[in-house]
Amino acid sequence: MAALAIPVEQRVILTGVSWETYERLLADHPDAAGPRFTYDWGELEIMVLSARHEEPNRILARLVDVLAEEFGIDTRPLGSVTLKRRDLLKGFEPDSCFYFANAPAVLGHEVDPAVDPPPDLVIEVDVSRPSLPRFPIFAAFGVPEVWRYNGSRAIIYRLEGGRYAEAERSSALPPLSGEVATRFLEESRQIRSTEWFRRVRDWARRQR
Repeated sequence: MAALAIPVEQRVILTGVSWETYERLLADHPDAAGPRFTYDWGELEIMVLSARHEEPNRILARLVDVLAEEFGIDTRPLGSVTLKRRDLLKGFEPDSCFYFANAPAVLGHEVDPAVDPPPDLVIEVDVSRPSLPRFPIFAAFGVPEVWRYNGSRAIIYRLEGGRYAEAERSSALPPLSGEVATRFLEESRQIRSTEWFRRVRDWARRQR
């Protein structure tokens, strides 16, 4: 199958796409730097990433890494690993995802969403339109916490009764709030990375 050619930072949504076609596209584009695919009951979103999308994703992932280290929390980061379940007819590639409490259950083997627990945390950057709604997909997999950055704010959501509700603080990395995460995102654009890491670590140590 020919490689997909999509303008940078554009999302395309196709309908009536079979599960077999979705799996073929995944097989034909194994490179993490290539298009990203999201599938939900015959709807397929194809997205090509840009710096506008990836920068906040990488900063939030760095924030997770530093806070987990400072708080002494074991983690298994899996980045944008493909998570798909044919029984749900759903699949997605998170911008970043992490295991915390469930890290021992997925240690030492490739994650199989049909039998393994979902990631404890998914990071989603959604700064362009159109976009296939992902919260119903995350909920179907049972992802307990999602951090969504919408271009201006980082918002923390927790899964409650099958739906996501905005939360004041993270369950995965307490006592981090969406407000603090947003502040660190903004500071990452204004100061040197070494100074940014120092500020994050100083903040984390004051929370102990």
